[in-house]
Formats: sequence, C-alpha cells, structure tokens
Amino acid sequence: MKRFAQYGLGLALFQALLLVMATPAHAREVLILAFGDSLSAGYGLKPQDSFPAQLQTALRKQGVAARVHNGGVSGDTTSAGRGRLGWVLTGLKAKPDLVILELGANDMLRGQSPALAKANLEAMIIDLKRRNIPVLLAGMKASYNLDRRYRAEFDGIYPLLARKHGVRLYPFFMDGVAGNRALLLPDQMHPNAKGVALLVQRILPSVKASLKR
Repeated sequence: MKRFAQYGLGLALFQALLLVMATPAHAREVLILAFGDSLSAGYGLKPQDSFPAQLQTALRKQGVAARVHNGGVSGDTTSAGRGRLGWVLTGLKAKPDLVILELGANDMLRGQSPALAKANLEAMIIDLKRRNIPVLLAGMKASYNLDRRYRAEFDGIYPLLARKHGVRLYPFFMDGVAGNRALLLPDQMHPNAKGVALLVQRILPSVKASLKR
C-alpha cells in the first residue's frame, strides 16, 4: 500500500512537471501598443481584421498571452504621432511590454522633409526608451514616383535610427503587400484583410523576438 502511495505521489509530481513545462513562456499577459497610422489602424476594415487584432490572434495561437492595443490613427504623420504618444501611454492601464512604432508613410505622401520625420521618430524612440519600453521600429519606403534623392534620404531614416538607438528594426511594414493588388483595398494603398494577414505573418518573428529582450 505504501509503495502504491509513493508511486501515486511520483506520478502526480511528474504530471505537475509536465504541466509546468507545457505552460507558455509568456503566461503573464503582455501588452503591445501598435502605434501608427491607417496602415496599422485598420482603415477600411472590420475591427477583427485590423493589424492589432490579427497580430493578437496570431500571438495567442503560438502560446503568447498577448493583448495588442490599437493605437493607430488614420492620416497621422510623425508630427501628429509625436504629439499624442504621451497621452496614449498615459491612457493605458499598464506600461506596454512593446511598442510597434509604425509612422512616416503620410509624411512621405505629403512630401514633408525626411529630416522632420527623422527628428519626430527619434524623439518618440528616446521617449519610449526613457520609459524603459522596448521598441520595434517598423520601417517605411518612399514611393518610386518620388525624387531619387528624397527616396534615399527617407528610406535611410529607419535603419539609421535603429542602429543609433539600439532598437529592433522591421525594415518595411508593407513588405509583400505594397504593389500587390490582390492584397490591397480598392484605393491600392491600404492592406485588405488578406494583406494584413500577410503583414502579421511576416512581422511576427520580429515581434516575438522583441518580447524576449
């Protein structure tokens, strides 16, 4: 009887160990702020098809207990984003474990100075680092119909800032979607639901790596 009891105790301990080993690495819910413009906000889409919603679903399917807050505003430039970052962070119930910073497309489309976009993005990165909030910088690329010099200066903003401030860079937020008519809304600028799904699939490894830092 004693041997049976010992066996039962050993089995229970073994099962408990298996349960611990099976528990996701991020058992505590992590908070991610997707801070950007219409590309990440979900312009023209149902809420469940937006980038934050699809990213949250993808992370949870991979065992990461995550909540992704939609901090995107359609039409936002880097100047507008810089102006509202502080109060968006204050409005959250907890400090984010990661901020995905996706801004700059509207600066480029309006022909605004790359130097201004760089200054605004840098100010936001510095602010987030001061608050000890990790940053995943989502890059943007200038349209091919713009001046070559402008494109080079604009495209160089993101890798330069990532190197300078030691933040992780996802080189091009619209990678695989830009220019693909099947993955864009009729305006041929914003991703449709399938386009967002591809964006999430491609950026997901960078998001998970950023959470492990």
